[in-house]
Amino acid sequence: MKTPESRQRLALALLWITPALWSVNYIVARKAPGVVEPHLLALGRWALAGLIVGFIARAELWQKRRAVLAAWPQYLALGTLGMFICGAWVYQGARTTSAMNIALIYSASPVLIALGAVAWLGERFSARQALGVAVALAGVMHVIVKGQWLALAQVQWVAGDGWIVACMLSWAAYALLLKKWPSTLSATARLAATSAGGVAVLLPFAVWELLQPATPPWTLQAAVLTALAALVPGVGAYWAYGFAQKVLGASRVASSLYLGPLYAALAAWGVLGEPLGMHHAIGAALILPGIFLVSRAR
Repeated sequence: MKTPESRQRLALALLWITPALWSVNYIVARKAPGVVEPHLLALGRWALAGLIVGFIARAELWQKRRAVLAAWPQYLALGTLGMFICGAWVYQGARTTSAMNIALIYSASPVLIALGAVAWLGERFSARQALGVAVALAGVMHVIVKGQWLALAQVQWVAGDGWIVACMLSWAAYALLLKKWPSTLSATARLAATSAGGVAVLLPFAVWELLQPATPPWTLQAAVLTALAALVPGVGAYWAYGFAQKVLGASRVASSLYLGPLYAALAAWGVLGEPLGMHHAIGAALILPGIFLVSRAR
């Protein structure tokens, strides 16, 4: 049986690993257009991930089946936020925006988590944190407008950035609700129940995509992308995030997203060949200190 000390060490190690696992999803998202539709990819990802973690936690899920069924609205809500919006909408946004933009916009999630903790959980909010919110959100906007503040009318707005902003908001809500709705389930069993909620929401949208004449046929490449999304940013990242948050708390785990832009930049450059612009560098220089000011221990 794991001791509290070993659980603490594992959770601290996962703070460094989880953002790297999530960066794989940015690669999948950029490879998916023309290969597999967004809701089909998200459905396949979470159906496979749910089966894996459900099998692992089958004894616990059966033992606590009444508690799981009683809390089904919570799992449906978490599945909508974490698997439907933060799944299919990421893939939708990646059709027109870059992996680096996705990572930088997502990296502002801890700011929203801190704001939500004040509004929902009654946590205090200092002037230093307010400054951090302003700085981080300025960085997000700098990325979205591509640094062209003096020529906003000439900026070619990218719809994908809007999809990712919605995903950022949804992830903050997901993280806050994980803390607001405590559960007796382990991280694995809770992820299985949440995946079931996400699959239920995704299913009608995926069926609709299947019926569209422009939907590409299912190929080996589509299967590989789906399996990769299920195993690495699906089972791996979500389980790691849920476990670490249960051990360390929401605010400390949210700080692990500091590493997201670094990992994503390396992945986008090395795998996708995406160039890094000056607006990315300036945006990161604003977002990361802003997140630090918001999330550091009070």
